[in-house]
Amino acid sequence: MNRKRKYNSRKKSNKALTITLLLTSLIMTAIVFWIAMNDWDVNRTLRQVGIGETQAPPMEEQETEDAGEPEETEPETEPETPEEEIPPVEEKPIEEEPPAEVKEPETKEPEKNVTPVKPAPKKEEKPKVTAKPPTSPNKSGYIEGQQLPDKPTVINGILIANKKYPLPRTYAPGESTEARAAFDEMAAEAKLSGINLTAFSTYRSYDYQVTLYERYVNKDGVEAADRYSARPGYSEHQTGLAFDIGEVNYEKYWASFKFGETEAGKWVAANAYRYGFILRYPVGKEDITGYRHESWHFRYVGKEIAEEIFKRNITLEEYLGLK
Repeated sequence: MNRKRKYNSRKKSNKALTITLLLTSLIMTAIVFWIAMNDWDVNRTLRQVGIGETQAPPMEEQETEDAGEPEETEPETEPETPEEEIPPVEEKPIEEEPPAEVKEPETKEPEKNVTPVKPAPKKEEKPKVTAKPPTSPNKSGYIEGQQLPDKPTVINGILIANKKYPLPRTYAPGESTEARAAFDEMAAEAKLSGINLTAFSTYRSYDYQVTLYERYVNKDGVEAADRYSARPGYSEHQTGLAFDIGEVNYEKYWASFKFGETEAGKWVAANAYRYGFILRYPVGKEDITGYRHESWHFRYVGKEIAEEIFKRNITLEEYLGLK
């Protein structure tokens, strides 16, 4: 009987122990799970249970401060960029300092009262009003200050355009149909000799000549450009009667002195007059025509006049008595 009692008591105690261990493991599992739910933060778990409340606030403050440090460091780096840009901003006033020095003459108000300063502009203005434009040409052959006329100049039935006789700015006849027909006739005959002529530049407007002349001036200067390019309003190409002639597939000789040495150039020089064209700027006549020799530039004047000029070996200016 005693053995049965002892056995029963042990059995009950073992059962209670098993239940206790089971409850303990469940509690521990719950605690671990709880802590895991709080990102394994024991302090946060304890605060939820009500333990360590006095220690929790410092931890929260630390967390917020720690979490805020990256955000505060990033803004701290961002202002550094504007601060680096400040020196250029400060340099701008430094660049403005020279103008401040230049403005110093403005403070010299007494100079405004000096009488010699006022007459100076008056002396420059007087010639513009009272002095007449010069009538003699300059070194380049132009009459400086000359105004473009309202009508083109025609002498003995021939339209003239050179450095002394300009054309109106609005004069725009286009390419002469008569000159084109004469050139086509000449090109057709040249083709029989195996020469394929072309007119690569004929009529040019006033505005186009402005662009062309300025380009040459920028390249070679005014004095050099005036020897081979006409100023706007003075170009013979604006008449529509000037033809720059070359040979097809020989573009390297277009507007080149060497064109006169080619077979095509020699043929044109010897036969152009028969179709009403003259070599406008012959060799050794620059002091008369105002331009250096151009073996490619021909001017249509009609067959009779062209033949006389060719046979007499003179220029258009000499034929019209302008020289």
